[in-house]
Amino acid sequence: MSYEKELAAIKRAALESEKVILEIYNTDFDVEIKSDDSPVTAADKAADKLIREILHEEFPHYAFLTEESKDDKSRLNNEFVIIVDPVDGTKDFVSKDGQFTTNIALCRNHEIVVGLINAPTLGVMYYAIKGEGAYRLEKGKEPIRLHVSDKTDSLRVLRSISFFNEKEKKIIDAHMDKIGEIIPVGAALKFCKIAEGSADLSYRESSNTKEWDTAAGTIIVKEAGGVVLKHDLTEYTYNRDDVYNRDGYVIANKVENILL
Repeated sequence: MSYEKELAAIKRAALESEKVILEIYNTDFDVEIKSDDSPVTAADKAADKLIREILHEEFPHYAFLTEESKDDKSRLNNEFVIIVDPVDGTKDFVSKDGQFTTNIALCRNHEIVVGLINAPTLGVMYYAIKGEGAYRLEKGKEPIRLHVSDKTDSLRVLRSISFFNEKEKKIIDAHMDKIGEIIPVGAALKFCKIAEGSADLSYRESSNTKEWDTAAGTIIVKEAGGVVLKHDLTEYTYNRDDVYNRDGYVIANKVENILL
């Protein structure tokens, strides 16, 4: 099955929502705190609504799982589910460091088959279709096919700007003989940098991320030749009843570099 129609609609939804996101980003917006202590802004809510409207019109029978809308568990019985994080890295959005993204993925029978990550302030998007490779598209340029690096030493390790924790620090500290550089990066851009070969490894040692944080990035990394794995070296399935990534994950250019 070809997913070109879905990818085209997802690209359009990302670019339309980018306009709304940047309009709010360039104002003195308010920040609310949700029940899980995470921040949310008008940009999260407006982009979520717009993306759902655009994609529902195009694919009325597909279900949705999005960060800013109520979870309708009937999605569990749907072959196709669109998974959305309208503003991934809200803390980066609030601090105005520019390192936030919009993540949109299409799940078919619990597997991600299309993924897109758009970085509104950077003018670049990354996308992939299962079996068709991963690409980086800068505004005004032709898409470039991505491939992870082949590095096995002097590894460039990415850590979260806002959520770097002691467990992750301990793993990195224990393997400094193989690590050449530690780079703070926001949101889903970690997946993108590893997919394009400008970094090699990233650990997430917490149970707080959810499906929409990783769905799009996972297929982009995989189609670029890398891996996104739990500690037992298995992959997450998607469109789950429990949307939390309870076991954490590692993004790597190759499984040999996971180092766990």
